[in-house]
Amino acid sequence: MFDVGLTTFMILATSMVMLMTPGLAFFYGGLGNKKHVLNIMMQSFVSLGLTSVLWFFFGYSLCFSGNLTDGTDFFGILGNLDKVFYRGITPQTLFSAEKRFPEYIFIAYQMMFAIITPALITGAFINRISFKAYVWFLVLWQILVYYPFVHMVWGGGILAKWGVLDFAGGIVVHATAGFAALASVFFVGARKEKNHIPNNIPLVAIGTALLWFGWYGFNAGSELAVNDVTIAAFLNTDTAASFAAITWLLIEWNVGKKKPTFIGLMTGAVAGLATITPAAGYVTLQSSVLIGIIAGIGCYLAVKFKEKQEWDDALDVWGVHGMGGVIGTICLGLFATKTINANGADGLFYGGGITLLFKQIVAILLAVVYGFFFTLLLLKGINRLVTVKASLKEEKEGLDISYHGEIARDIA
Repeated sequence: MFDVGLTTFMILATSMVMLMTPGLAFFYGGLGNKKHVLNIMMQSFVSLGLTSVLWFFFGYSLCFSGNLTDGTDFFGILGNLDKVFYRGITPQTLFSAEKRFPEYIFIAYQMMFAIITPALITGAFINRISFKAYVWFLVLWQILVYYPFVHMVWGGGILAKWGVLDFAGGIVVHATAGFAALASVFFVGARKEKNHIPNNIPLVAIGTALLWFGWYGFNAGSELAVNDVTIAAFLNTDTAASFAAITWLLIEWNVGKKKPTFIGLMTGAVAGLATITPAAGYVTLQSSVLIGIIAGIGCYLAVKFKEKQEWDDALDVWGVHGMGGVIGTICLGLFATKTINANGADGLFYGGGITLLFKQIVAILLAVVYGFFFTLLLLKGINRLVTVKASLKEEKEGLDISYHGEIARDIA
């Protein structure tokens, strides 16, 4: 028999995470050039459909069937094919004896993570990648990068067995996507057109609101239960986002043009949300304050470093998500405490020594190196099948017209 309260909570959390992908589309769409708005947004929305198809065929099975302990997976890196087409799972199937909600809901919940992760990457290469190449990328990147890290960290694979912690996706989602984004920028090069002014800042605000709202389900829902850890993750999420947003705002107010910008405030919030993600259910509220401040400073500096290096990561995916994932994962090794989560570990500042911190550093290095270099190789391989880069003519005409035959609004 299902736990009705827990089942209801997980349905709600799943629905909240689903809203994050449209939120991301609005966030990116508002920041981009007005000639490419629909193309930018469609890259997120197409993941809602295509990723769900992949998840049904084999994605869920490769992530969450088999484990290293029993020797039933692929060397602790990928799951097996026991659950392809959701084989053997019915609406009555429990997720586990301890967590009595339907496995169907877990399938949907994790599918929402799979949907948004590759969509995060798209903010780096806006205006520059053909839609056909992006569809290839969306499919292959999930299979070859995302699925292995899900299984290794969350699916009973080699990193989970070693004791690596990642509450809701600092390694699995943000680090892999952020460094894949940087690799994609190196591959496609800079935008030819230099008009980089956001076309609709209120649309960015709508996107930020949906992302922030959905992130409660993203982080608190990752406990897969309703308990004290769930509550800690919920409030830690908001606290880190708020402190990061205000930190970013204060930095802008005191350096450079010395003007507090709305985009800066929203970018700081997203940086805080990304950074607290791996640690949300393992740290105290006070630590989440520190993590939020560190996120605001660290991600701001990363974005400025990117600008100095003239890397055309258009919407700061590397600086906010990639470095946010790195910072959060390292902070987890420092601030984690078993007083918050008995299933976790004590970090360096809570008497655990260097053990957890070392494991977190190794895991995050693996994620960023693999995510970066494999994405470069993948794009080179796709380029042999279809041309990855949009032509100068297509970029100048606008990818909305060139690829989709539509416009967001009259741009005359």
